[in-house]
Amino acid sequence: MAKCKPYIVRVAVPSPLRRLFDYLVPDTVFQENTDHCAEVGCRVAVTFGRREVIGLIIEKSTTSDFDIEKLKPINRLMDSTPLVPDQLFDLFGWAANYYQYPMGDALFSTLPVLLRKGESLPKLGTRHWRLTQKGKGLGKDSLKRAPSQQALVEQLKTTDAVADLVLSKDFSRAILTSLEQKELIECFQKNNTEISVSNILNQDALKLHDSQQSALDSIEQHSFKCYLLDGVTGSGKTEIYLQAIEKTLRYGRQALVLIPEISLTPQTEKRFRDRFNVPIVTLHSGLTDKNRLAAWTSAKTGEARIILGTRSAVFTPLCQPGLIIVDEEHDQSYKQHEGFRYSARDLAVIRARRENISIILGSATPSIESLNNCAADRYQHLVLTDRAGKAVQPTWSIVDLKIEQCEAGIAASTLANIRQTIEQGQQVLVFLNRRGFAPAIICHQCGWSGECHHCDSRLTVHRARGRLVCHHCDYQQRIPHLCPNCQGQELISVGEGTERSEAHLEKCFPNTKILRVDRDSTRKKGAMQAVFDVADSGEPCILIGTQMLAKGHHFANVTLVAVLDADSGLFSPDFRSHERMGQLLTQVAGRSGRGDLPGKVVIQTHQPQHPLLEILINKGYGFFAQQLMSERRITQLPPFRHMALIRAESDRANEAESFLRLARSIAERISPPSPLVTYLGPLPAMLEKRAGRFRFVLQINASKRSLLQSLLSALALTLEEHKDSRRVRWSIDVDPQEI
Repeated sequence: MAKCKPYIVRVAVPSPLRRLFDYLVPDTVFQENTDHCAEVGCRVAVTFGRREVIGLIIEKSTTSDFDIEKLKPINRLMDSTPLVPDQLFDLFGWAANYYQYPMGDALFSTLPVLLRKGESLPKLGTRHWRLTQKGKGLGKDSLKRAPSQQALVEQLKTTDAVADLVLSKDFSRAILTSLEQKELIECFQKNNTEISVSNILNQDALKLHDSQQSALDSIEQHSFKCYLLDGVTGSGKTEIYLQAIEKTLRYGRQALVLIPEISLTPQTEKRFRDRFNVPIVTLHSGLTDKNRLAAWTSAKTGEARIILGTRSAVFTPLCQPGLIIVDEEHDQSYKQHEGFRYSARDLAVIRARRENISIILGSATPSIESLNNCAADRYQHLVLTDRAGKAVQPTWSIVDLKIEQCEAGIAASTLANIRQTIEQGQQVLVFLNRRGFAPAIICHQCGWSGECHHCDSRLTVHRARGRLVCHHCDYQQRIPHLCPNCQGQELISVGEGTERSEAHLEKCFPNTKILRVDRDSTRKKGAMQAVFDVADSGEPCILIGTQMLAKGHHFANVTLVAVLDADSGLFSPDFRSHERMGQLLTQVAGRSGRGDLPGKVVIQTHQPQHPLLEILINKGYGFFAQQLMSERRITQLPPFRHMALIRAESDRANEAESFLRLARSIAERISPPSPLVTYLGPLPAMLEKRAGRFRFVLQINASKRSLLQSLLSALALTLEEHKDSRRVRWSIDVDPQEI
């Protein structure tokens, strides 16, 4: 058999090395795969060092820079066709280069875990249920002692098969399992990539108000266009998403919807499933590897018409891409902060451009970057200034903590507002962005404080667990009964956390449900859904929690929001801190008054006259953001100048700092300091010591992206080959979201 040309492939393997590796494609591969040569985007099993690894073919060639006789052959071709479409595969490679991350590690992080391990794609189709022969012969009263089982059997008698997602709305998983064990019903996979455009909806769309309709009419879906949907909290952005998706489905295309947090998934998924009669899959880190691969494959084949996911879902292949939506586009969760440090929001825009489809970025508090793109006419700005239905914007008031009496972080006047709201049969949301009982423990006699041995931080008191916990490295120890320094008995918990405020509220309102929502209280499966169930019931309750409560949740019965500490974002050295403070306060305030009753927001602060706080409260987030944009333009900070950080960490502080001094000297030889390119550092990171390692940063700023990218590409290769790079852990962070 003639050999298929080209017969050399360049393969990316999971490796920290920034290069590809040449392998031969032997005749035996083509004898086993007569219909296909080894194509770009296919997986191969190769020998790498002393072990076999799975790699991805990036290029094909007939020549190599190395002696062909010394090249190793690939061991096996894992796929007969590429795993992802060409355009998406090219985007993966572009992202690896732009974010200066090793190609192999970047590409493999975009694939489901089981594909990285060499597993094949699962069988296509969605789960359906049908009667077995035994079930078809079942008498009408055979299951009279189990009426729900009988009802399910009777429903299946009227049709050949029913989709699992349809049956599961009316019947519990236990009923399905029981009938399956009795061999009365069976589950099978059914291919169904076509949908009937006349049967897309389970529910009719809601009537839009004028500004919603105008925004929806502006969204074209036949070519690339990026829309920033800038709507106040409760203005009905989700309804615009749903109606835009309906149009996409009627065109026979798929929609990809990104959300910032797993905690938003249940509520968002329910709303989508209630509206649409099409297969919907979710993708997030909480899924099992098997379920994630099944959902990924369903999107790839076109079986799933709506794909809902968190950050990494931006890499999901679509058979018929039609629309991308990024909800809460301002959220920093869209930026990966470890490893492959990509921005899902920014990649979503680039993906939409490459696939020539529209993208909607939605937020009540848009990022400065997106607002600047609107000002530069790169995005179309769609503004919703009014809340949907009868809801109105909440009224804000300030509580000056300097003159108020406080207990557990709650001022007396705030407590009075909470009591009044509960007595009126309404719900309250109390926001405090610090979990635990207290942020520190100290000895009253000698001043000792509990500090983490591995980080430059104090240990947080978690009284419910009886532990002192570091929120940076998760180091834990028991709460001591005596001071380790002087053996004194007066150990005091200092400051407030959600646990302490919860305990105080339980004491003040013994007959009211208090629901704490933070990372500690929602670890168990179904914990967030239980909170939604209580909130949706309408009974008086108090929700207390961290920023998990501030992101996109719809609590129709909450009429009072109390922010216990508005000052934490006012004095951070990070230049983005003011933007985040404004976004967080506006978002959490927006949980109030979303139903028929008006809402109220109480802000506790020691800085009631702070100019930014006054602007935010009196003039709103839009004016607040414009002020910040003007400051960024004057100071030449992003988005008016482009930034990257070189991060280094080591168990020895001098090694990390010395490595970045080396990095700066190399960078300055490549691109000398000038108005076009500037350098700052190396400097200690804000939290210099974390998990036993000392961390330093080198900041590089450039007037143009192309200048920065050219410098970083050359710098990365030089640093990788330097002997000192093996002594430290280092990385490049392009467009960093935190300093």
